[in-house]
Amino acid sequence: MKSMMSVAPGGPETLTLVESETPQPRPGEVRIAVKAAGVNFPDTLIIRDLYQFKPERPFAPGGEVAGVVDAIGDGVKNVKPGDRVLAGGINGGFSTHFIARAEQVNKIRDAMPFEEAAAFMLTYGTSHYALKDRAKIKPGESLFILGAAGGVGAAAIELGKAMGAKVVAGVSSEDKAAFCKELGADEALVYPKGALDRDAQKTLSNEIKRLCGGEGADVIYDAVGGDYAEPSVRALAWEGRYLVVGFPAGIPRIPLNLTLLKGCQIMGVFWGAFTMRDPKRNAEHVAELFKWYTEGKIRPQVTATFPLEKAGDALKMIEERKAKGKVVLTVG
Repeated sequence: MKSMMSVAPGGPETLTLVESETPQPRPGEVRIAVKAAGVNFPDTLIIRDLYQFKPERPFAPGGEVAGVVDAIGDGVKNVKPGDRVLAGGINGGFSTHFIARAEQVNKIRDAMPFEEAAAFMLTYGTSHYALKDRAKIKPGESLFILGAAGGVGAAAIELGKAMGAKVVAGVSSEDKAAFCKELGADEALVYPKGALDRDAQKTLSNEIKRLCGGEGADVIYDAVGGDYAEPSVRALAWEGRYLVVGFPAGIPRIPLNLTLLKGCQIMGVFWGAFTMRDPKRNAEHVAELFKWYTEGKIRPQVTATFPLEKAGDALKMIEERKAKGKVVLTVG
C-alpha cells in the first residue's frame, strides 16, 4: 500500500510518499482499493494539527474516497468484494487502500465516475445538512453564500436551487462569479480580497441586501469567515439564519447585539458530528442526495485532478483558495 503521509505538523510540502503493508479489515470493516480521493479544506488543517481531531502520526489525510471493495471483515452485509463504492472518514484517504466502517460505505452506480463519487459526500452532505436541517430553508427564501465557488459553496448553490431558494453567490473574482452563474446562481457578488475596513464592510453588507431583494438574506452560508462575517450578519433579514461552515479567512468576532436587533440565529454546521449522532436521519439525507444526483439536479464540479504523488500540490491549490468546485486525487 502506498500513502501520502503527514509525518510531522506542517503545510502541504511536508507530505511524504510512504509504502507499507496493506491493512486487513477487522470485523465490521471494509477495505477499498481507492480509485479517487476528494481533497478538502479540512485536509489542510489536519496536517497542521489545527483540526478538531488530531490523528496519531504518521497518517494520510483525506476524508472521502471512491473505489472498489476488495476485502470485507466479519459481519459486513451491505457490500461485497467487487462493489463500486464511496466512503468517508476523518483521514486515510490519500492512499491506495482505505479501511472504512461498513456503515460509512455506500454503493454507487456504474454510471457514476469515481472522480465524481470521491467529490460527492463531504461537500453535498455538509451543505444539505446546513440548508435543510439547520437553516430549514424554504422555497422563495434568499440564500447568500460566502465562498460560493469552493467545494461546499458550489454544492450549496445546486442544493439551494433544488430547494427552491433564490441564490446569490459571493466570490472573490469575476471568473469565479461566472463559474457560479453556470452552476445556477441567480446573482453573483464579487467581494474584495484581504482585510476590509468599516467602509468596505458597509458596502459589502449593502450589496448583499440589494441582491437578496432589499430586506436582506434569509439564510447566509458562510464558508469564509474573517472580515466577511460581520457585514454578512448585518445583511440578514429579520429572523434570518447565519450558518457557520468554515473560516479560512480567520475565526471572526461577531457583536451579539446583532442577533437581538435582527431576531436572527447563528448556527454551527458540523456535519461529521451529525452523521455520528443521528445516523438514521443522515441516511435519509444521503438517499435524497443520490436521488437528486440521479435526476440531474446536482453533480460534483471536478475542475482539477492530481495523481496521488502530487497530493501536496492539490492541498496547496485548496489552501491558496485557487480552486473552483472540487479537487480530486486519482489513484492507480
